[in-house]
Amino acid sequence: MARVTIAEALNKAHHAVMAADSRVVVIGEDIVGSTEGEGTTELGGAFGVTRGLAGVFGRERVIDTPISEAAFLGMAAGAAMTGLRPIVEVMFCDFLGVCFDQLMNQTAKLRFLSNGRVKLPLVIRTTMGAGDGSGATHSQSLHGLVASLPGLVVACPATASDAAGLLKSAVASDSPVVLLEHKGLYGFESELVDELPPVRLGEGRVVCEGDDVTIVALSAMLHQAQKAAGQLAAGGVQAEVIDPRTVQPLDSQLILASLKKTGRLLVVDEGAAFAGFADAVLALAAQEGFDSLRAAPKALTPLHTPVPYGRAAEAAWLPHAGDIVTAVKTMLTRGPV
Repeated sequence: MARVTIAEALNKAHHAVMAADSRVVVIGEDIVGSTEGEGTTELGGAFGVTRGLAGVFGRERVIDTPISEAAFLGMAAGAAMTGLRPIVEVMFCDFLGVCFDQLMNQTAKLRFLSNGRVKLPLVIRTTMGAGDGSGATHSQSLHGLVASLPGLVVACPATASDAAGLLKSAVASDSPVVLLEHKGLYGFESELVDELPPVRLGEGRVVCEGDDVTIVALSAMLHQAQKAAGQLAAGGVQAEVIDPRTVQPLDSQLILASLKKTGRLLVVDEGAAFAGFADAVLALAAQEGFDSLRAAPKALTPLHTPVPYGRAAEAAWLPHAGDIVTAVKTMLTRGPV
C-alpha cells in the first residue's frame, strides 16, 4: 500500500479504466488545457485530477469543451447511448444548475423511457463542499438534491481508496453515476492498494465501532465525525461511525443494524438542512428503525442559508467535531423517546 491524496488516487483510477477499455472517454472544461509549446503541461481540470491523460490516451479520448455544461453533458449522454463510456467533469456541482434539464430529464430518465433497451454508462464527476472561501455559488453540497432524481446513482467518497474504487465501479455501471468529490479533500492522504479494487456502489462501511450512538456522515463530514468519536471515547462514550459512501442507493441495512445496537442516531451532513440527505436518513430511522430508538434521532447540518463568503462566517456555518460532541452529549443526557 502507498499513501496518496484523493486527487492522485482519482488520477490513477482514470489511467486504469482508460487503459482497460478504449470506450472510456473523458470530457469537460480545461481537462487538458494547454499542451502546445515547449515546457507546457496539461492543466488537468480545475483541480488537476485529469492531468497527464491526454499525453497517454490522446486528444480524441480526452476532450476539452467550450464553457457550456448543457452542451457537453448532452453530448456525453448521447455518446453513452451509442456505445462509449464517458466520464464527464463538471467543475463545481453548483454548475449542475446550468445543465439541469440534461441531468434530470435526459440522463436520469433515458433508461426508463426506453424500457431498459438503452444503456447509459455515463459518469459525472463534480465537486462539492465549503471551507475554502469560494462563496455561495461554488461551495454547495447538492448530493441530496441529485439523489432525489430517480435513475441516478450518487456517491461521495471520503478517502483515496474509496474515490478510486467508486470511480472504477461507476465506469463499469450501465446506469448513470454522479460522483461528488469534496474539493477540500483533494489533498487528503490515505492508503491506497496498488490494484485499485472497485468499491461496490450502495455499500457503506463501519469506520469506528461503538455501542452508545450511531453517527452517519460522509465526505468531509466523515472526518469530523471520526475526530468527534475520538473525543467522545476519551470521555467514555463509544460512537459507531458509518460512512454510507453512496447516497443513492443508500446502505439502509447497515444503518439500521447499527441503530438496533446503539438506539441513538445522529446524522452529520454538509448538505441541505431541509429535505436533504440528513432528512432522508432520519426518515429511514423513523419508518424502519423506530422500535430501536431510545432517543429522538437528530441531524446536524449547516443553517438553511447560502454558504457565507467570509471565512469566519463560513467556518461557523459548517459543522465541526466540537458540534458533534455537543450534539451527542445532549442526546445522551435526555430521556428516552
